[in-house]
Amino acid sequence: MHKFTQGVSGLAAATLFAATLTVAPAQEAPAPDNTKINKRDRNKAEPTADQQKESQPDRDTASQIRKAIMDDKSLSIYAHNVKIIAQDGTVTLRGPVRSTKEKEIIESKAAQVAGKDHVVSQLEIKPAD
Repeated sequence: MHKFTQGVSGLAAATLFAATLTVAPAQEAPAPDNTKINKRDRNKAEPTADQQKESQPDRDTASQIRKAIMDDKSLSIYAHNVKIIAQDGTVTLRGPVRSTKEKEIIESKAAQVAGKDHVVSQLEIKPAD
């Protein structure tokens, strides 16, 4: 038995010992605040994923860009999940990435498929916490 439990009954000692091992609950991180992004996405002038055209060329463009991004295993999960919105030959890229390098890589992959003048980047750099 430990020094601090001498003279204490077995059950009380076990309870006291277990209580000393209790770990305080982890503090929850504050919820992310996406208010500005949500306001931007409600703007009818800004394209959103649900406005993606059903034309075959737009679908093919978005698919080719998505494949190029997913094939690059050096990119973070954030980069793999960016929104790719193709409308009438113009591609809009949206979402967070982890670095300037990731942003440039994704923009480059989109430009290779759609053409440099047909890519609108709204990618945001959100470094890891």
